[in-house]
Amino acid sequence: MWGDAALVAAKDLRLELRSRVVTNQIAPVAVVVLMLFGFGLDADVGVLQKVTPGLYWVTVLLMALLAIGRSVDAEATAGARDMLRLSGLDPAAIFLGKAAALVAQLLVLEAMLLVGVSLFFHATIKGYVLLFVAGLLGTVGLASIGTLYGALTGGTDSKQTLLPLLFLPAVAPVLLGAVRAFEGAFGTNPHPDDGWPWVRLLGVVAIVYTAVGTLAYGPLLEGSDPA
Repeated sequence: MWGDAALVAAKDLRLELRSRVVTNQIAPVAVVVLMLFGFGLDADVGVLQKVTPGLYWVTVLLMALLAIGRSVDAEATAGARDMLRLSGLDPAAIFLGKAAALVAQLLVLEAMLLVGVSLFFHATIKGYVLLFVAGLLGTVGLASIGTLYGALTGGTDSKQTLLPLLFLPAVAPVLLGAVRAFEGAFGTNPHPDDGWPWVRLLGVVAIVYTAVGTLAYGPLLEGSDPA
């Protein structure tokens, strides 16, 4: 299973390296969104620093939705879903590989956004370990949920509207936990240790959706058969 997952992840990452959609299209949009947040708050540095964790993760969430939607559209257009279904690969491995590739892409995007909030909002990181662990678990949760619901909506004609409708409510615990944890990492919470309980929530969400995805991806993939 792990070998199949590595093959799927490598395939998705090669496609991204060729198209460079995340770095050349989605990342610039994310930077523009951060700048608009800054303009909307009148460039008040004190306010921006206080709300940096929330603005950061809302931006990540929106960009993750764009990345997932782009992946679903690309597979539907190229007939990749049919090829995956007929490839003989373990469906659980397909899910894990696609989720892992999405995690890698989102981590690159999040690193760029960290530079952005440091430059635009003058935010400083005070808890690197907390930020790393919360960021990684939050990203795994987003990728697992996105991959699962991408498979659920990929075979429908209304996937452009159905995917956000299903994805956004499902990631609410990830958004809540990640923002609270990052408040401790950025020092906007006077009690930095309060961020670690939220890391446990992120871990639970990541584990649950990864487990559900490995079990449900096969039936979802088969259910996308137009025949």
